[in-house]
Amino acid sequence: SAVVFPKKITTEQQSLMLVKRLLAVAVSCITYLRGIFPESAYGTRYMDDVCVKILREDKNSPGSTQLVKWMLGCYDALQKKYVTGVCLAADECNNYWLCLQTVTECYHFKFKYTHNGPLLDFGSKDKKSDSTITCADTKKASILLIRKIYVLMQNLSPLPNDVCLTMKLLYYDEVTPPDYQPPGFKEAEYRGMMFNEEPMHLNVGEVPTPFHMLKLKITTEKQRMENVDKNILKQGETAKPLQVCGVSGDDAGEESQDM
Repeated sequence: SAVVFPKKITTEQQSLMLVKRLLAVAVSCITYLRGIFPESAYGTRYMDDVCVKILREDKNSPGSTQLVKWMLGCYDALQKKYVTGVCLAADECNNYWLCLQTVTECYHFKFKYTHNGPLLDFGSKDKKSDSTITCADTKKASILLIRKIYVLMQNLSPLPNDVCLTMKLLYYDEVTPPDYQPPGFKEAEYRGMMFNEEPMHLNVGEVPTPFHMLKLKITTEKQRMENVDKNILKQGETAKPLQVCGVSGDDAGEESQDM
């Protein structure tokens, strides 16, 4: 459904619903603007005054249906406060990264929980106590994040024609039961990721609420950034309304850039 920003986020459930919907919008925007699924796999929704495409189950697109099921599994792990990160990776189908550990592009969502939930320090340059975060802060950060995704996805070099997606969930070991697996997932050994070409890491943005923090980092092959002007990335911060509808298709030791 549409992402509605309440005038006040007073309960953890309100915050959780907003984070779930924002995750859905971000994943949908990425896959839509990168041309991973056909137009029929998306519906039109609104995030405030921003028109976006939202992924849905489509009998003519088994891949989109599978990703929707993965997202429902993510929601289960978010609800239980187990998940610390969601890694959505794209690569050529004949170079399947679970076997060869190679990827072309990776979208990494990180989560932080407050109010007696697990904590994770993202090293934010604009840290705020959870008690001072307003709904206006959350709304502004959410729209800015989607705008930055839109600008970046439209300016990266195209992905290979035949792309496979994989999704991995990373957990807080201290609170997650050893046998826990959300619907649609199975246990897998996390062996990290390897890129065929030199990677570049982009810290796209973060969205705070009084109960959660969502952060997005995108890693892609550096050559795909050759045509991206750094000034273009700043367009995501403009105040102009964004229309995504109808548009075709900071870890140690990493070279990261902030958008």
